[in-house]
Amino acid sequence: MYYRCHTYFSPRYGTLSPGELADRAAASGAEVLVLSDTACSGLYRFIGACEERGLKPLGGLDFRRGTAHCFTGIARSGRGYENLCEYATNLSLSAKQCPIRAPELSEVIFVYNRPLHQSLRPDEFVSLPVVGRGRDKHYKNIPPDRLIALPFFTFGDEKGYQLHRLLRCIDLNIVGGKLSVADQAAGEDRILSPDVWRQFSAQFPGVMQNTARLLDSCTMELQTGKKVNRQTFTGSHGDDRQLLFKLCREGLKLRYGPDNHRAQERLEKELAVIDKLGYSAYFLITWDIVRYGKASGFFHVGRGSGANSIAAYCLYITDVDPLELDLYFERFINPHRSSPPDFDIDFSWDERDQVTDYVFKRYGHKHTALLATYNTFGYRSVVRELGKVFGLPPADIDLIAEQPQATDRHHDYGRYILKYARMMDGMPNYLSIHAGGILITERPVFCHSALKMMPKGFPIVHFDMHDAEDMGFHKYDVLSQRGLGHIKDAVHIIRQNHQTEVDIRNVEKIKRDRAVKDQLRSGNCLGCFYIESPAMRGLLKKLRCDNYVHLVAASSIIRPGVAKSGMMREYIKRFHRPELVEYLHPTFEEQLSETFGIMVYQEDVMKIVHHFAGLDLDESDVLRRIMTGKKKSGDTFERLRAKYFRNCKKRGYSESLTSEVWRMIESFSGYSFCKAHSASFAVESFQSLYLKAYYPLEFAVAVINNFGGFYSTEFYVHEARMNGARIEAPCVNHSHYLTSIRDRVIHLGFIHLKNLERDLARQIVRERRQNGLFSSLENFMLRLNPPKEQVQILIRIGAFRFTSTGKYELMWERCGWNHRLLRDPGQQILFPVYEFDQSQLPCLTESRLEQAYDELELLGFPLCSPFELIENPPSNCIGAEQMGDKTGKNVRMCGYLVTYKPVRTVNKKRMAFVTWIDRNGHFFDSVHFPPVWEKYPLRGKGCYLLKGKVTDDFGLSSLELSHLEKLPYFPDPRYR
Repeated sequence: MYYRCHTYFSPRYGTLSPGELADRAAASGAEVLVLSDTACSGLYRFIGACEERGLKPLGGLDFRRGTAHCFTGIARSGRGYENLCEYATNLSLSAKQCPIRAPELSEVIFVYNRPLHQSLRPDEFVSLPVVGRGRDKHYKNIPPDRLIALPFFTFGDEKGYQLHRLLRCIDLNIVGGKLSVADQAAGEDRILSPDVWRQFSAQFPGVMQNTARLLDSCTMELQTGKKVNRQTFTGSHGDDRQLLFKLCREGLKLRYGPDNHRAQERLEKELAVIDKLGYSAYFLITWDIVRYGKASGFFHVGRGSGANSIAAYCLYITDVDPLELDLYFERFINPHRSSPPDFDIDFSWDERDQVTDYVFKRYGHKHTALLATYNTFGYRSVVRELGKVFGLPPADIDLIAEQPQATDRHHDYGRYILKYARMMDGMPNYLSIHAGGILITERPVFCHSALKMMPKGFPIVHFDMHDAEDMGFHKYDVLSQRGLGHIKDAVHIIRQNHQTEVDIRNVEKIKRDRAVKDQLRSGNCLGCFYIESPAMRGLLKKLRCDNYVHLVAASSIIRPGVAKSGMMREYIKRFHRPELVEYLHPTFEEQLSETFGIMVYQEDVMKIVHHFAGLDLDESDVLRRIMTGKKKSGDTFERLRAKYFRNCKKRGYSESLTSEVWRMIESFSGYSFCKAHSASFAVESFQSLYLKAYYPLEFAVAVINNFGGFYSTEFYVHEARMNGARIEAPCVNHSHYLTSIRDRVIHLGFIHLKNLERDLARQIVRERRQNGLFSSLENFMLRLNPPKEQVQILIRIGAFRFTSTGKYELMWERCGWNHRLLRDPGQQILFPVYEFDQSQLPCLTESRLEQAYDELELLGFPLCSPFELIENPPSNCIGAEQMGDKTGKNVRMCGYLVTYKPVRTVNKKRMAFVTWIDRNGHFFDSVHFPPVWEKYPLRGKGCYLLKGKVTDDFGLSSLELSHLEKLPYFPDPRYR
């Protein structure tokens, strides 16, 4: 028995995982399975599943034109699979339709489901249906040696068939009744009974012999292990070793000076391990990527476990000193780890693609590809998709999706929808692009997968990072973030506004800078990478954080797992009263005094396992990885667990102490965070703090222009104003497309104006640069001939205020222009284009309130204080700076809503933490416990009256809310 198989990696077509498919095939007595998915995603898992069950796996691909099957390609060998993948890639990259007739490819055979009118080549075969009628009639003209029996296996049973049909409807976006026979698999595309095969064999023995002979001639070996990666950087292992050692030793002198023996010893140990494990090329390629970024003027951050390496520090891949933070190299690389090392290299969001493009060009398009991710079906989204397939009205679909337990109120089809939604939940839906993982292969990528072109212009392989790791691939994570965009743009703006060069890469100097430390301690970190959220700013104040080491710890304990476990609060308590800390054992005091005996980091787990129980650092890391994951039942875990308890007994520890430390290790490893990762983030945070401390206005403009902060643009504009900037609305004579600064005056960019066309905004800047400032609205209209509705937006925001003419008068003037005569700039104007008579204008006045409402509509926020818009301002309200003197007292406060974070209590009740700005522009926070949150919900953006009790938590004041009332603004005068 032989089959061509579809797994669920044929998106929206197959229904079975590779394992389920192999189970069913083995149980039926099948001998050979050919994977004929429409993508290569499942081949590695398919081969493993078949070999475990004693089946012979072969590799192939289905080629289709729309929903119509054209042919199946089956690889005779690894070379044939490469050719097959390359052919599929060329179809994808060229966006061409698949031809009806297969091409000639070396080491590939092709199978058709229908007779061809042309004569067949030696590599072409036709699959005779194993079940069905009319075989003699339709296939009688095909040469007997060209006939084989290779039916499809797409679903396991009738339920699977119905699942397949629903998947096809989702793919085609149609209701079930419109699914045609041509758009779905045949109902018999499943495991056939032995009786069916026996009858077929008796009737067509030659066909069965052809099939067996053909499949016996095919093999499938997918290369795995370290050899799949590019093996050298220079072309020679020996040259790679010499270059890496040279670069690292030279970098060591620059980082540590010539006489740091501790650093030299650590580096030589690392280099020996790197060389022994064959990772020299991996380090050099990463160094090459970073080198290109620096040569192009790009800022980068090297983070992740790679920051545990002093070699990476000396290569300037990272800026984290592993000696300063006592980071273990074994957390990154050790001989006992099966997974490959992993560097995360961040570039600015607008520069990452250039770096990726360099990697493709430097290492060759045939050897480079991005990783994919499998976007899977989610339960609730599938319920909605199936509701549409069943033709249900939106209200019925909403009820089933939002209240799946209310079956008594569901439509009659509801039970079927929920049944099949559970089956689809977690199945692959479509391939997407990984955040930044790049593969660089030794042999052509086609040896491992076909490629699919993505909208960004880079191709992806068909498998994800987990399969890539299992296959032995090293991925190079070239990622992007907006925090680096803040830094890059701030340095550029400072250069323009102050004619000053800022050396933002001198991290050691920045970490020692007193102004930077004071900025950190104050918690005034708006715009600063990773530390600007209300929760983080509050934590910094509680910890009085003013140095790099404490910031690294704060960046870790703020994470949800640590906070939820109660360890964050315990850490703060111990920070404030270190003399009361009781260490479980002297080892804890020696190794964890920096974190007051709490295992904050993954490296802390390694420390205790190594120093307390005597396991090697390599073994400690393996144990940490197992305990962090969910595979605690394997032989390796049991062996290391037994060694832990055995070593503790040898060291004379009591059973209770041994068990308690083990319990702590198990507990902490579940939420602990990579210290090197936090340290890398903290470096970027310090760079941001430096810019904010010394150049707050330029830094604020950079944050505004990158649109990637925690808060909306309004609050970065507010921060600039609080630091002494004069904020100006967009102006046709001073604004650019993005926000700009000159001296202490910030002009908002045209990009912030709702509905203003990008082309016009850039045309304004270009025309002004080429031909000078605009002198009037008339001059602007003559030079640009913009659409009237676009001019109206500019007038309303005040972009012509330099004319000293009122908005209403300008509106009147705008209406007097004859745009038809300005459509062709080259034509001679015979009649006046300007038909405005000043004497016709009635007396019109405008107010600041009208301007504020225009700004609210066009910018999303007013440029005046929002408190000026309150119709009846409340009295007797205190400000944020007075809260410290009112601890324990009930107060009234007036606040402008900034942001809020809803959370659930242990009893699953809703509450929230809310951030406000007071009348003086200072931030404060309020806590809304469940009864208050339910009784007084937020009612959108605006100013509120808050009543409650001031509380103090380790020096941080907040308001425990008891009453909330939204304050109405003055009515909009534009519509009176």
